[in-house]
Amino acid sequence: MSITLTINGEPRTIDADPETPLLWAIRDELGMTGTKFGCGIAQCGACTVHLDGMPIRSCQTMLEDVGDASITTIEGIDGKAAKAVQAAWKELEVPQCGYCQSGQVMAATALLVETPKPSDEDIDTAMDGNVCRCATYARIRQAIHLAADKMEA
Repeated sequence: MSITLTINGEPRTIDADPETPLLWAIRDELGMTGTKFGCGIAQCGACTVHLDGMPIRSCQTMLEDVGDASITTIEGIDGKAAKAVQAAWKELEVPQCGYCQSGQVMAATALLVETPKPSDEDIDTAMDGNVCRCATYARIRQAIHLAADKMEA
C-alpha cells in the first residue's frame, strides 16, 4: 500500500503495510539510520522521534497511526533547543558508545522546547525510559542544564 509521510518537512511516499512500525519505514524504506532499534518494545528510547513535536517511540508506532502528523528524526531536528542540546552534548562529551544518543537528543530537545529551564526532576521525568548502556546519565543531565543556559544566552 502506498503511504505518504511527512518526514523532516518533506513528503515521502513508501510502499508498506499500514501495520509496519514507523521505525522500519524510517530505517529500511527511507534509509535514515540515525533512529536506532534498541529493544522493540518502547522501553529503551533509542527509536525516539518527534510526532508533531512530541517524543514517541517509533518501534511501537504503526504507520496507520501516524496519519497526517509531521515526523522529525535526528537527521532533521533543528531549532534553538536542538542546536543548544547538540552543542552541550559535544562540549561535555556526553556520548561514549553513542548508540542511544539520537533518542537521548530527541527527548532532551522536546523537553527544552516545553520547559526551557528544567529542574533535575523535570529532566529525570522527561528522560525516564531512555536507557544508556554506558550510564552517562549524570553527563546527560548536566548537558541538558548547559543547553538550557545556552538557550538563554
